[in-house]
Amino acid sequence: MPDEDPNEDRLHPLDELERNVLYLLTQPEDGQPLWSVEDIGREMESDEAITHVCALHRAGLVNITSDGYVFATRAGVRVTQLIGHVV
Repeated sequence: MPDEDPNEDRLHPLDELERNVLYLLTQPEDGQPLWSVEDIGREMESDEAITHVCALHRAGLVNITSDGYVFATRAGVRVTQLIGHVV
């Protein structure tokens, strides 16, 4: 239909990867897990994990400790509560 936007529900590939990192950090059954950036990269099978983590950090959705561990902020947890873990 001419009124529909075909790109309406599509995420930019980087947005999708950032969302997946946030989901990884807010797994409901794990409480609030603490991950190293390297472990996130291995889990996501990506060499660019630090890029996604830094983007989430700039948005205030994750915190990075001085020794390289990452955890979701309260805002990050709330975002996933609002939208749910949809893949």
